[in-house]
Amino acid sequence: MKRHSLIGCFTCLLGLSSLSHAQAVPTAERRGILQLGGGLSIASPDYSPLKIKGLSAYGTYDFTRHIGLEGDIHYVSLSTPGDLGEDSYLIGPRYVFHHPRVDSYVKALGGFGRFSYLGGIFPTATYTYKIYAFGGGLDVRASRHINVRAIDLEYQQWPGFPTNGLTPLVATIGAAYAFR
Repeated sequence: MKRHSLIGCFTCLLGLSSLSHAQAVPTAERRGILQLGGGLSIASPDYSPLKIKGLSAYGTYDFTRHIGLEGDIHYVSLSTPGDLGEDSYLIGPRYVFHHPRVDSYVKALGGFGRFSYLGGIFPTATYTYKIYAFGGGLDVRASRHINVRAIDLEYQQWPGFPTNGLTPLVATIGAAYAFR
């Protein structure tokens, strides 16, 4: 009888533990990761043989482990030996492949671009076009919150540009802060 009472009490204790909410909240869940950063860009403008250089700002938000959204601003009108500037403002989905301390990704972006003829410091003429871009890159986790963008490449298409469109290639290196 004593043994049955002990087994009954132990069973009740195990059965009530699920009702007491004593377990921890699952730690494998997350709402998303936001990353904001900047970098240096160099572009092969496809309109001039000379490379143009400038700054970039970017942000990413990963909704799930692999699917996210990326927005890029490339201001590559700072160093323009041919007096031509090509700035782009893009947003679109990205897919991330996770490896230990390294994240590689591919992306498809759309937005608009500004083509400028520069006369010294100020643009003398600016034209705006709808553009799209395909690209990818590699982010390296330097610490929990700092990511180094080792390389980001974008192949842009400016289909409305005169003379059969414009197809610049933009490369960016930089760093970002990740809100985890």
